[in-house]
Amino acid sequence: MNAFRQMMSAAAGKPPAGTWIMSASPLVAEAIGCAGYDWGVVDMEHTPIDLMTLVHMLQAVAGTPMLPIVRVPWNDSVSLKRVMDAGATTLLVPFVQNAEEARAAASACRYPPQGVRGMAGMSRASRFGTTPNFLGTANETISVIVQLETEESIANVDEIAAVEGIDALFVGPGDLSGTMGHIGQLTHPAVLERTRHAVARAKAAGKPIGTVGGTPEVCALYREMGFDFVAIASDLGLLMRSAQAALAALRNENVAPVKPQGAY
Repeated sequence: MNAFRQMMSAAAGKPPAGTWIMSASPLVAEAIGCAGYDWGVVDMEHTPIDLMTLVHMLQAVAGTPMLPIVRVPWNDSVSLKRVMDAGATTLLVPFVQNAEEARAAASACRYPPQGVRGMAGMSRASRFGTTPNFLGTANETISVIVQLETEESIANVDEIAAVEGIDALFVGPGDLSGTMGHIGQLTHPAVLERTRHAVARAKAAGKPIGTVGGTPEVCALYREMGFDFVAIASDLGLLMRSAQAALAALRNENVAPVKPQGAY
């Protein structure tokens, strides 16, 4: 069974917590995996991560409890095929607008007869040919999550959710806010109304739905709205936030120095 589906079935109403991994660093990815996150998106869409870097990052997080979800650069069969051959089993596909595009993503991720994924028996995914009957069982190990990032995709959520082989949905609040004319205003009432609609329709279809928020407070709002899995910020975002806070504290002349040990 796919690890993402296992995670969701074990969640018992408590949304698994994740983050975004954008640093293109296997070491940072491993550290994030050790920090306690349930899942992390290894993002190839908006980062310098190439295929070999992805392999190194998947190797790095394999020794941690964190589930890697790989976001491919785009919804095309070549990108999906190569990422899966590299060992990814849970895919996040950006900018899916309708059922046709959702079907294309689902098909590209499965071997025939369920899909059109090209055969590759000697790959990292098959443990270099040592997995028994890999080609016959690989489809069972794959999960496909599609992103809803525009008003059009939200309007088509029912037909997207109904596509066989789509295991979960994911609202991209940044692009959604931009396409609605409220760029960066993730909690604008109109954006939240569309977001709530997506959650309600996903629940009606029986499909898990996730999203990402920049702060704990926004993530708490998303959980309250009914999201099934929620990410907070990214490795770079968390690093910058902490680095800036530490620098601001260091430059604050009103901060009292710590007392030496043994001082009273």
